[in-house]
Amino acid sequence: MFQGSIVAIVTPFNNGAVDEEKLRELVEFQIENGTDAIVPCGTTGESSTLDYEEHDRVIKIVVEQVKKRVPVIAGTGSNSTREAIEITQHAKELGADGALLVTPYYNKPSQEGLFQHYTAVADAVALPQVLYNVPGRTGVNLLPETVARLSKHANIVAIKEATGSLQQASEVLALCGDNLTVLSGDDFITLPMMACGAKGVISVTANIMPKEVAALVDAFNAGNLEEAKRLHLHLLKISNAMFIETNPVPVKTAVSLMGKCRDEVRLPLAPLVEANRAKLTAIMKEYGLV
Repeated sequence: MFQGSIVAIVTPFNNGAVDEEKLRELVEFQIENGTDAIVPCGTTGESSTLDYEEHDRVIKIVVEQVKKRVPVIAGTGSNSTREAIEITQHAKELGADGALLVTPYYNKPSQEGLFQHYTAVADAVALPQVLYNVPGRTGVNLLPETVARLSKHANIVAIKEATGSLQQASEVLALCGDNLTVLSGDDFITLPMMACGAKGVISVTANIMPKEVAALVDAFNAGNLEEAKRLHLHLLKISNAMFIETNPVPVKTAVSLMGKCRDEVRLPLAPLVEANRAKLTAIMKEYGLV
């Protein structure tokens, strides 16, 4: 259902408020350059510092601007199951095509707790749902056996696997088979994961190089492995640069350097330190982005 090059889109701000005009322009930039789906209010979209009204507004803006040209997968995760259900229901009412639900963070539930959490959301909201496993941020790892249990639910259709582990991704693929679409959550291992059976990527790098990220996925799917490998290696340096500091600070800075929005982030995130800004700018110049 959800596959290909999927962007975890940044949320542009202007003097503390969501910049609707720039967000709409970013959506157009993505669609014009071959992006297959858009994720608003993910980690890269600074969902953790959006209030409830802003969260709904960002989803609504993206849904309106996309006009059903590509799927919109709204970030709706929470460390409260009740809250995750409410946010996911709102996303459905706003017209999202699916929901991306990060594992509950901070409270570190057991595997049974994770199973019950995701099952409760999937039971409550009839919307295609994508599990999101990123233990480096949440403090909990959604293990392959638990993913396999969840993959049997009709409303759970995919997983964004962002452990950075090809072994874990491979175990998920082996256990779930055709029950679940696996998507890379790390740009720098998209190609290896697709070689194991993943169907695409939810990408940070696509915010600045959507055409190239889409071309990598398309080349692999067309059986052009040499071109896919070339693009994988070509994108490696810029993808690594997107994590020179905590995501989404580098990618939002990069989008700003391209003149597409301000580099404004919300506390507790802070702007790139000057030395890293200089490094990022130099790398972007190598790629002809600035």
